[in-house]
Amino acid sequence: MAARESAESGISLTVEAVAALPGLRVGDSIAVNGACLTAEDVSPDGFTATVAPETLRRTNLGDIAPGQYVNLERPLRADSRLEGHIVLGHVDAAVPVTAVENGSGGRRMTVRVPGALSRFAVEKGSVTLDGVSLTVAAVSDEGEDSLVEAALVPHTLRVTVLGDRAVDDYVNLEADILAKYIARFWARGGPAGEEGP
Repeated sequence: MAARESAESGISLTVEAVAALPGLRVGDSIAVNGACLTAEDVSPDGFTATVAPETLRRTNLGDIAPGQYVNLERPLRADSRLEGHIVLGHVDAAVPVTAVENGSGGRRMTVRVPGALSRFAVEKGSVTLDGVSLTVAAVSDEGEDSLVEAALVPHTLRVTVLGDRAVDDYVNLEADILAKYIARFWARGGPAGEEGP
């Protein structure tokens, strides 16, 4: 559950949580709906973090109301098993949900990805929505934007806020960092100043 109050340099976000708290200390990072924040105050039943104006501009954190649930995730330790894909907690944009389709094996969710980010969306590639690492099931172009579809299994629907997302809600999108590096590499001329693919 989350509550907030206004502050001149963004907002102060207080989250009630127990499962994600063991070992959390002041100054540690913790992702809220996929956005990496710094715990500024830690209590036995939660933590408080400041959400900077830039983070408010790029994420859905400014829309959180008191009592609303959020996704929480602690950073990966260097000696841990890596599952899914590399997620940094650096949200690129809050994007609208354009379709939600329920099925026997879970749910399909489609989001509209703006043109500048749509080049990073590929079928069977990775995308992060509200901090949840997902496989892209399908991509279709609509003008300069792309419609990106992801399949959500029942477990994901039960334990994350994605189970509550509906059409016209906004979710935090983090594009695949490896795709970003490759695009930047080729935009700068590749290995020897060559034209990219």
